[in-house]
Amino acid sequence: MNHRLVILGAGESGIGAAILGKQKGYDVFVSDGGPIKEKYKKELFDNEIEFEEGTHTEEKILNADEVMKSPGIPEKNEMVKKIRAKGIQVISEFELAYRFKGDSKIVGITGSNGKSTCTSLIYHICKKAGLDVALVGNIGYSIAKQMAEDPKQLYVAEISSFQLDDIKTFRPDIAVLLNITEDHLDRYEYKFENYINSKFKIIENQTSDDYFIYNLDDEVITNKLENLKPNTNPLPFSMKQETKKGGYIKGDQMMLRIQEERVSMSIYDFALKGKHNNYNTMAAGIAAATLGIRKEKIREAVKDFQSLEHRMEPVATVRGVEFINDSKATNVNSTWYALESMSKPTILVLGGTDKGNDYTLIEDLVKEKVKAIVCMGLDNKKIIAAFKDKVPVIVETDNAKDAVENSFRLAAKGDVVLLSPACASFDLFKNYEDRGTQFKDAVKEL
Repeated sequence: MNHRLVILGAGESGIGAAILGKQKGYDVFVSDGGPIKEKYKKELFDNEIEFEEGTHTEEKILNADEVMKSPGIPEKNEMVKKIRAKGIQVISEFELAYRFKGDSKIVGITGSNGKSTCTSLIYHICKKAGLDVALVGNIGYSIAKQMAEDPKQLYVAEISSFQLDDIKTFRPDIAVLLNITEDHLDRYEYKFENYINSKFKIIENQTSDDYFIYNLDDEVITNKLENLKPNTNPLPFSMKQETKKGGYIKGDQMMLRIQEERVSMSIYDFALKGKHNNYNTMAAGIAAATLGIRKEKIREAVKDFQSLEHRMEPVATVRGVEFINDSKATNVNSTWYALESMSKPTILVLGGTDKGNDYTLIEDLVKEKVKAIVCMGLDNKKIIAAFKDKVPVIVETDNAKDAVENSFRLAAKGDVVLLSPACASFDLFKNYEDRGTQFKDAVKEL
């Protein structure tokens, strides 16, 4: 009997896992409780993979040897509970892909904030250096599908905590941990420790042949490491102290030290601006040097990198008012980083689906830099309660057009309108990309 692999959820990672599983001879069945997108259905038909949508048929799922659960499905899902109760092994897409990586290498990047930027920068450096590389994971392309359809020598992978939760043997050659702040606590029984443990799974299988690049200035990380003693090569980076190996910034100079390679460059040459991006650039530079990329290539790539859509993306300046799209800021810490880099009076567009947000984290920055808040969500009570005494004006809107028009009305020449919502987007939008795109479209109509 063929190994029966059941896949719960037919999004990007589910479809990728199905294609790879089928290619490797597994008996694959895909089940999605909701409707499946047409493009994904076509891929299932083309690969002759059996599937169902809008329901979960128990007898077809509970006869699995193994279940691959899509990262968006929480443990409290009824079907997941039944699978667990039956003792069927549950794995993530990364666990499945890892089995078939051959002699390829994986750089895995995780953290609460900055993952996509750091992952994209590492990929950009690797492309510049002429490596056979793919950009995969939480950034939008399935690692399993990439392996099935166009395998590479190197995978640069953004990995969320949900994608780490169900790994068993997965181990990246190079693991990057940028920071850990409270996020997604609704998925971790509202216990920060559970979320921290999830992030640290990225190094749990690493050996002395592997590298662990981490932020030495992040107390959550360093406190956890005091008790962990991981079996890997640590490469810390810092803006507060000099490191013997890894990287640090002193004054305006970044210094990287990896084995024999020494790289130094001025932070004024970085394409990415802001303190948080100095951390991203250090982490990416260390990863690149660890891969043996020459310092000239690292310098060149760090200088000409283009920042990501929906992440501190300049949209337009209209009559002296600058508009910035940071729709990817789906938690309070991301918004903290965005506000921290603001140097002009700011109209802040906030709101969406709350994930247990603690707005006291940004109170001081809001008082210092924000002249008005425009809420863009269905339920704004928590935001209004948090900031009613901190800013002179709070306006409520429930769509991007009204949010942009109100922001523009409140702004004076020389101000910035910053969309950095600190919330998920599911109350009004399909996802954060849709939110960012609607915001940009509304700015263009002013």
